Amino acid sequence: MIASTSTDLQSLFLHGLPATVVFALAGMVLALLGYRLLDLITPGCLSKEIFENRNTAAAILGGALMLGICIIIAAAVAG
Repeated sequence: MIASTSTDLQSLFLHGLPATVVFALAGMVLALLGYRLLDLITPGCLSKEIFENRNTAAAILGGALMLGICIIIAAAVAG
């Protein structure tokens, strides 16, 4: 009984692993595209404001956007 249970779990893991990797990569790509889109619609270069000018408000804006996009992507993948 235990051997068949571990085989079933192993099979389930091996079948779910590729889908997990694909969804994770797709989520990261979409999150980065969302950040780039925000960078395009805001005045100036957001990355430059965050890293060179040490603008805390710009970093909070970028982080909030990334968090929001990731929540939406996670809900879409889960649902």
